[in-house]
Amino acid sequence: MIGRAGGRADVQWRDTAERYGAVSRFLHWTMATLFAWQFAGMAIKEIVGRTPLTRFWVGSHASVGIVLLALVVVRLGWALAQRRRRPPYRAGPAGLAARGGHFALYALMLAVPLLALMRAIGQARPIAVFGITLRGPREGEIGWLTAPVDWLHGNLAWLLLALVAGHASMVLVHRRRGDDIAARMIGRKAPPGIRRQARRVAPPST
Repeated sequence: MIGRAGGRADVQWRDTAERYGAVSRFLHWTMATLFAWQFAGMAIKEIVGRTPLTRFWVGSHASVGIVLLALVVVRLGWALAQRRRRPPYRAGPAGLAARGGHFALYALMLAVPLLALMRAIGQARPIAVFGITLRGPREGEIGWLTAPVDWLHGNLAWLLLALVAGHASMVLVHRRRGDDIAARMIGRKAPPGIRRQARRVAPPST
């Protein structure tokens, strides 16, 4: 944490038992924005077909996917490093459901762009990221690699979207019940019930 110096406010970089730090929040909201870009582009293409707008939007899909793959690896590493510092799950079935939902989200956030990368490696066309060619065209594609990935990537992506929608819905449900758990991911302290539980499980300060 950076203390007040020269009028600057404290910056909480690491997670604590009461809220997520600046690094976790940056990774969370950056990835949420990029996933929204990806899903919106594909949904618009399905609805209106190929237009100049959708060509640009869908044309960025692979490049943004590579960025997302890199970010999810960083996010997983950071989550593991901060696992003993983070806000705890509630006890009982609700906490178990939240833990399982987060595990599924992380697994799909890693699997979906990783499958797309595998497909790109197996395809004959060149691989380019933001206009930079990483590999030129090859003769023929690797069918055993691209065929199953074609099915898995799209279907798992829509499953990921469904889980994200469920995740957001539960945040709203909690908020309507007066339990603003989203506060932890926007930098505010957790609700009183969470804070009491956090104080019981918080690791010693270092």
